[in-house]
Amino acid sequence: MARVLIVGASRGIGRELALQYRQAGWHVTATARKPADLQVLQAEVDRAIALDVADPASISGLAWQLDGESFDLAIHVAGVIDRGSIHEAVTQDRFDHVMRTNVLGVLQAVPQIAPLLTRGTGVLALLSSAMGSLERTVSSTAVLYRASKAAVNMVVRTAQAHYTDLVVVALHPGWVRTDMGGSGATLAVSQSASDLRQVLAGLGPKDKGCFINHDGTSIPW
Repeated sequence: MARVLIVGASRGIGRELALQYRQAGWHVTATARKPADLQVLQAEVDRAIALDVADPASISGLAWQLDGESFDLAIHVAGVIDRGSIHEAVTQDRFDHVMRTNVLGVLQAVPQIAPLLTRGTGVLALLSSAMGSLERTVSSTAVLYRASKAAVNMVVRTAQAHYTDLVVVALHPGWVRTDMGGSGATLAVSQSASDLRQVLAGLGPKDKGCFINHDGTSIPW
């Protein structure tokens, strides 16, 4: 049975990915931050783990919680958004909240997760955003979020340089109707998750270190 780890599965895309992989017959291990969300997740996946990616003490123990396990695929989904524009003064609290969750959480998780992936065929996917693309940026909005996702993209590239026997990718889920994406977004959560699963299933050595859209097309850095 194929095994997947999903970090950040309490809601939105992460939860939908967990449900779809479980329905497809995968063994699913997934994390949630809040006790109430964890309780719900426990009834939906094979193993649910309490984890707060914004809390260094919490995420530092992830490898200990996963000791002895192995995975074919790991997807790091957890993240937050700040919609403030470049002309607004950024407070330290706002900066710390976004960067601690979106960047520090990833940086702490990767070296704990990567060694658990199947050598040669394992895939590590970090959920990024087209808003983190330097080449495509033409707006001043959500500057903290954009900066954090650009940093995540760099984590993908550096992780790929180190974990050469894995496929490490950045994924853009599309503009999705979640709490983060809003009700006006173009994609349903179920469609985004389905698209991402299709992309992940088709990955190979040629995709190492790539930035990929939910529809399988390449996104410029």
